[in-house]
Amino acid sequence: MYIGTACNWSVGEVISNWWRPNFEPSQYPYIPSHISQPKEHRQLYIVNLPEKTSFHVPRNYKLVAAPMFELYDNAANYGPIIASLPQSLSRFKIVFC
Repeated sequence: MYIGTACNWSVGEVISNWWRPNFEPSQYPYIPSHISQPKEHRQLYIVNLPEKTSFHVPRNYKLVAAPMFELYDNAANYGPIIASLPQSLSRFKIVFC
């Protein structure tokens, strides 16, 4: 896959929803009861990639392949959104064929 070419990703179901109530860094998996209009709504989706796909990561970023058991309950290292992925993905049956 070359830069600028079309990629046939298939976007699946919503995994989770996260809301930021004000202009602070904390995000919640629910809208707090005292907030009428949240400032940000973030949705995570399942995305099926083609068999051969390349990732281009900027030099100042780091791409990490971490197993699910390492993400579970490890918000100190990965943040609350990434650390909640094992619980969010547990409702799906993932088949590797």
